Amino acid sequence: MQRSVIDLIATEAPSGVNKALKHDDRTFGARLADHVAAVGGSWGFIIGFGVFLTVWMAWNVFVKGKVNFDPYPFIFLNLMLSMLAAIQAPVIMMSQNRAAARDREAAEHDYLVNLRAELEIMHLHDKVDEMRDQQMIELLKQQREAIRLLKGQVEKLAAKAKI
Repeated sequence: MQRSVIDLIATEAPSGVNKALKHDDRTFGARLADHVAAVGGSWGFIIGFGVFLTVWMAWNVFVKGKVNFDPYPFIFLNLMLSMLAAIQAPVIMMSQNRAAARDREAAEHDYLVNLRAELEIMHLHDKVDEMRDQQMIELLKQQREAIRLLKGQVEKLAAKAKI
């Protein structure tokens, strides 16, 4: 990984987003699982399902006669809820596993970008240090020249003062 970052820096190529992160290569089943997980994990689903369960139980408790299809212990409702949970849980887990894999790819890409940025900063730091060193050398040369000129002026003034 680090070698690829160094190669990118050497060629001065930009770090592109991983193609796997840009392209949606999910199958129909994977897209369906993601949709089920998105709907099944929303407050809208929870509230709507709570309302449905309340209506189901109220209908079967308070409506008497032939339309009372699931009396009090709600055996049929329990069967339906168990089947829903048995189907929904693995579908949501599949979606979460796929999301975790994409998160790992994104984290790896972020690591590469951060590593490259760190190396670039170190490179810039070295350049700034080199420029500062050159400025210091130039300042020292100018200072030496100024001291030499001042000594020359002092010697001239001292020679004039002796005359």
